Amino acid sequence: MVLFNYSTKELTAKVVYYGPGLCGKTTNLQWIHEKLPIKNKGKMLSLATEADRTLFFDFLPIELGTIRGMKTRIQLYTVPGQVFYNATRRMVLKGADCVVFVADSQEPMLDANLDAAQNLKENLEANEIDVGEIPTVLQYNKRDLPNALPIEILNERLNAKGLPYYEAVASRHDRAPAARFPRPRRRLGRLDGLCFLGALCVSPRADFDAPPGLPGLRSGR
Repeated sequence: MVLFNYSTKELTAKVVYYGPGLCGKTTNLQWIHEKLPIKNKGKMLSLATEADRTLFFDFLPIELGTIRGMKTRIQLYTVPGQVFYNATRRMVLKGADCVVFVADSQEPMLDANLDAAQNLKENLEANEIDVGEIPTVLQYNKRDLPNALPIEILNERLNAKGLPYYEAVASRHDRAPAARFPRPRRRLGRLDGLCFLGALCVSPRADFDAPPGLPGLRSGR
């Protein structure tokens, strides 16, 4: 839920990066933190282990200026990739306004992607977040690897609902092709649009066009 503080005229939205272990969630946040101006970013917190890049979660607050007089902040989190930290995954997902599902494009990782997607659904439901309503974007990462599955197969297996998606090589920060946006089933509210925009803006150098139905919001480059 987007938090409003009317006394300080601030609103805060929470974007959670979800996906299997080593899919590139932390790499995304590291690039964002590196490229943002000092005045627009807070401290990035990260815990790493030998088993995975992120033991618990990364937290990166981003200042986006003002919208209608309200100072706007997006908090970016990632969840741990290991299944046995599911309680932490669920805790980090609590109160999320938008989800960026990072899928590993490699063929051997397809089952891990499917398991993570099912786990996301279960943890959203456990947090009483409507799976069909929360803005969600897919990032197909590691597109440079020779065993990367075609986008058509990834969409068939992971994107049955036709969610917005884009391709990426997060480790190299390569430019991604334009995001594909299906026509939304409903007109998005201004806060939903903010969450979509925040999720897309954090793609490493990704070009995108704003999806139809985002009132008063324009895409960035």
